[in-house]
Parts: sequence; C-alpha cells; structure tokens
Amino acid sequence: MGRIKTTLIKRVTREIMKAAGSKFTIDFEKNKKKLGKLIESKKIRNSVAGYIARLKKAELKKVEALNK
Repeated sequence: MGRIKTTLIKRVTREIMKAAGSKFTIDFEKNKKKLGKLIESKKIRNSVAGYIARLKKAELKKVEALNK
C-alpha cells in the first residue's frame, strides 16, 4: 500500500491544479521543476509533484477507458 497524503498536500495540489492543471504531466521530474518556483520547501514540493503525477495518471486511465 502507498503512503497517505496529508490534507495540506491535497489542498495545495487542488489549488495548483485549478490554477494551472493543464501545464502538468504524468512525469514527476517535469512537475517538480515547474513547482520549484511556487513551493520553496523541497519535501512539500516533491510530495505535491508526485500527487499531481498520480492524479494525471488516473485522469489518463479514465480517458482511455472511455475511448474503448
């Protein structure tokens, strides 16, 4: 089982996704670089980047399932 994300990580991620959700991808490294300017804390930045990647992967699976 994976790690559980705190409410802080989920809240920050939701706010960022509302503002600029289309800029992020399923690639953790790219997301991390884009968040580098927004979030100073390395630990929080990495958690948010990973959570964004996870949400984007789930979104991609939904789209693929609808296209089948």
